[in-house]
Amino acid sequence: MSLRERIEWVFRMGLLVFILAAAAFLSAVTAMRFAIQGREVTMPNLVGKSSAEAQAILLGRGLQLKVVDRVYSNLPLNAVVRQAPPEGEHMKAAQNAHVVLSLGAQNVNTPSLVGESLRVARIQLLQVGLQLGEVTVYPAPAALSDTILQQMPLPGIKAPSPRVDLLVAQGQTQASYVMPFLVGMPLTEADHLLTSAGLKLAKTTFTPLPQWTKGAITEQIPAAGSKVTNDSDIEVVVAQ
Repeated sequence: MSLRERIEWVFRMGLLVFILAAAAFLSAVTAMRFAIQGREVTMPNLVGKSSAEAQAILLGRGLQLKVVDRVYSNLPLNAVVRQAPPEGEHMKAAQNAHVVLSLGAQNVNTPSLVGESLRVARIQLLQVGLQLGEVTVYPAPAALSDTILQQMPLPGIKAPSPRVDLLVAQGQTQASYVMPFLVGMPLTEADHLLTSAGLKLAKTTFTPLPQWTKGAITEQIPAAGSKVTNDSDIEVVVAQ
């Protein structure tokens, strides 16, 4: 075997050993990952513990802490008030344990917001250290639009959560239409078209126009294609 052939043989053997070692390493890492993810642990009791203590306990079992809410309670600030899953539940390693943390005792009464606008309510809540919660809209006459109809919690009580949910009136929007092209159309036909669309003529002006067919519309206001509603004033000029 020549020197060149020996070098090529050594190179090929080294490459083969590297490939086998890499494959073995990847297999070991994959097997370890599946073993960790498939490993089951028991959910510990976290209620009453600080968030730092709870996180350390969970990490020791391969779990993660996820804060989903904060509420007022008699527990110290940042202590765990509730947890999910409950104590003793079996979980897969690397899963999230959801906790609700304490904001401490509630010393603020919920203000009365009914009848106020949403903007005013937001400002009042911020002034007393509360937050705007879920806002639900309710169809109502336009005069009541943006007015708060109900609130939860009710005024004057110490709420368990810093968020106040509101029911807000939303004024019903008036239906709109596209103004049709009436020029050249007989007045009776145009009037029937507008009436069938829920519109009506507000003003009709008759003008002697010999070049036009008698009774035909020669001008219209608003122009064709404009946005109109049931309350829009529609005017036409008719050849006499």
